[in-house]
Amino acid sequence: MKIAVLSRNPKLYSTSRLVEAGQKRGHEMVVIDHAKCDIIIEKKRPHIIYRGKELTGIDAIIPRIGASITFYGTAVVRQFEMMKVFSATESQALVRSRDKLRSLQILSRAGLGLPKTGFANYSKDTEELINQVGGAPCVIKLLEGTQGVGVVLAETKNAAESVLEAFSGLQARVIVQEFIKEAGGADIRAFVVDGVVVGAMKRQGKEGEFRSNLHRGGSATIIELSEDEENAALKAAKVLGLGIAGVDMLQSNSGPMIMEVNSSPGLEGIEAATQKNIAGAIIRYVERNV
Repeated sequence: MKIAVLSRNPKLYSTSRLVEAGQKRGHEMVVIDHAKCDIIIEKKRPHIIYRGKELTGIDAIIPRIGASITFYGTAVVRQFEMMKVFSATESQALVRSRDKLRSLQILSRAGLGLPKTGFANYSKDTEELINQVGGAPCVIKLLEGTQGVGVVLAETKNAAESVLEAFSGLQARVIVQEFIKEAGGADIRAFVVDGVVVGAMKRQGKEGEFRSNLHRGGSATIIELSEDEENAALKAAKVLGLGIAGVDMLQSNSGPMIMEVNSSPGLEGIEAATQKNIAGAIIRYVERNV
């Protein structure tokens, strides 16, 4: 098959691993920069022009779309779908998972455990919002932030109110979440492919850091998920309609709590921690669907 990885940079670990895994299984792999695709919408023959040529003969795509280019990236994925090309991540699911508020609402409706979350429209009454999620300490997150950027732990009520007022003044939309102290600066990333958890790791933030992102100095170790954790990860991916997902959970006293679900999860951390061939699992998932 001819499989295209939609990625802005062929040298990225995740992109190169997908290309390598696909070639190993005998497929023709190409990397397409979705930012350089022109979309031609017409009744009979919707198509895509890439670097001056029409794209043809592609059997499947694996989108690896960065948060900053979600709007255009999803439009390109949608165009491939109109051309009857299988996408490992559906455009609709991509849009849904990138909207933090919307995905939290969908997860909550499905009855999944979540940290208590408050959202208001640039509200002046910050005190009430903070009280609603259980007071300080609480976590304040920019809705548009990714990879731990724009996430603040406010230790006191005054600090929380100041941060909220500052963000409001910048017209930035934020959510306020209860702080799960017992998680101890650690979280779990479960990597789901086609309704199966293919790998899981526990990420621990460095000393004094509550964010456990690996590029912020966090460390990762392989972990065996409990039944509750595995079920939560699978259900989260399913309700958001994601064939590939990185589900981030906190271990709380009342069971697993989902922080967020990523639709273009990186492979480097999880493959290093678990020593598993996650890229190969993604290629096999594509094979089963084409």
